Amino acid sequence: MQSTQVDLAALAARFRSTAVAQLPVVVVGHLAHLLPIRDAIVLRCHPVELGRRLERAHRGRGADRRANVEAEATDVVLLEALGLGRRIWEVDTSGRSVADVAREVSSLVRRRPRARYGAVDWLGDPTVTDYLLRLDR
Repeated sequence: MQSTQVDLAALAARFRSTAVAQLPVVVVGHLAHLLPIRDAIVLRCHPVELGRRLERAHRGRGADRRANVEAEATDVVLLEALGLGRRIWEVDTSGRSVADVAREVSSLVRRRPRARYGAVDWLGDPTVTDYLLRLDR
């Protein structure tokens, strides 16, 4: 399988040049927080559940799944978004239906309340650290 590189600068320029940037728009993707946007909703998932979801969906190779789980456990996307000065809302999707998460995201987009992040601490959960240690074997 061949890897595709994303030209973030070109994507951001294209995003800025369109009328879409002026409308309330939801941009979905693991790089969306790197685009010129004001607000970001970071969807979180318990790393053990995320590993199972990725495996069930046959998403990526084992190393790619492991990298995704490690990134989730260590708050990579949240920290990147915070570093760019975005208003952030974290939504924990663990054990929730798509419809339930969609309702919460829709409410956040409509109401735009104060930022809400920092409640998710996967590394404070011993099951996560145990899981991460087992992934390295």
